[in-house]
Amino acid sequence: MLNAAPGVVIALVLGWGPVAAVAMGGVTYATSSGITAKVLTDLNWIGNRETPVVLSLLVFEDLTMAVYLPVLTAILAGAGFAAGATSVGIALATVTVVLVISLKFGRYLEMFVSSPNSEVLLLKVLGLALLVAGIAQQLQVSAAVGAFLVGVALSGQLAHEAMELLAPLRDLFAAVFFVFFGLNTDPAKILPVAGLALLLAFVSIVTKLLTGYYAAQQAGIGRAGRARAGLALVPRGEFNIVIAGLAVAAGAHPDLGPLAAGYVLILAAFGPLAARLLQPVITSLADHPEDHLPFFRRKKTKEGRGKTTAEDAVEIPEQSAPVEDGVDDGDAEPLRK
Repeated sequence: MLNAAPGVVIALVLGWGPVAAVAMGGVTYATSSGITAKVLTDLNWIGNRETPVVLSLLVFEDLTMAVYLPVLTAILAGAGFAAGATSVGIALATVTVVLVISLKFGRYLEMFVSSPNSEVLLLKVLGLALLVAGIAQQLQVSAAVGAFLVGVALSGQLAHEAMELLAPLRDLFAAVFFVFFGLNTDPAKILPVAGLALLLAFVSIVTKLLTGYYAAQQAGIGRAGRARAGLALVPRGEFNIVIAGLAVAAGAHPDLGPLAAGYVLILAAFGPLAARLLQPVITSLADHPEDHLPFFRRKKTKEGRGKTTAEDAVEIPEQSAPVEDGVDDGDAEPLRK
């Protein structure tokens, strides 16, 4: 709610109405999973302690989108309560089915998808993603959410192999997506709302920093990790543009599209840049010198430090027994009588 609030408030203050407010709430809520994953990889933050917290928040946001998008679609279409409830029910059922399959029958799915041939594995993963995304679209659930659920269903070594194969395609399609986004963006329409976009971006940066900081703090992570978690959540991208596009197509408000475009452009560029430039400052916030190291290296450092301490400990000799009669006070053997 904290991250959706800026969009809702600015739409209501500008008098755009409740429908545009619901759409703008989604625009400011979701973090770009693709850009964030790229930031974590490029800055070598993957092994850090805060990374599982960031990934958990991204997964939670994506699952929230699975419920939010059908609701938004029903509202934009002017559907009644029954139609909206039906869309939400279908979305929840779809998510539940995929999660149950992942948890209960994941090994069978992995046996079907896995292949010793990398080309075959790539085609199987892409085919499964397209199939589930198409079914999700027919069920009025976002195709992007359907493809995301395929990734959730795959786990273990198969997931790592699929990630390596799909990484080049991820980068390519991300670039194509933003090219398409740029082709549909008119700079002349963005300039009048540039001030509002900057204000909204600033408030959203603050809310995301607070979200990441609080979540990392609850996980017992130090100050540097909390700051990194907040910065990793700043970028916006694909979901935000999709939501704005749905709202503009439904005629929510003519200025919603340019405002969302300027907002996403600012945060898509500023998020990765800020993470890179502020990395030395974040490192200086570390409570201990090793807090900025990846988690596995930090663990080894602490184990090594504990081992050294044990080895360097001074052994206290036992108290010598009192010298009995007939025993020399030197190193000689006891005297025989």
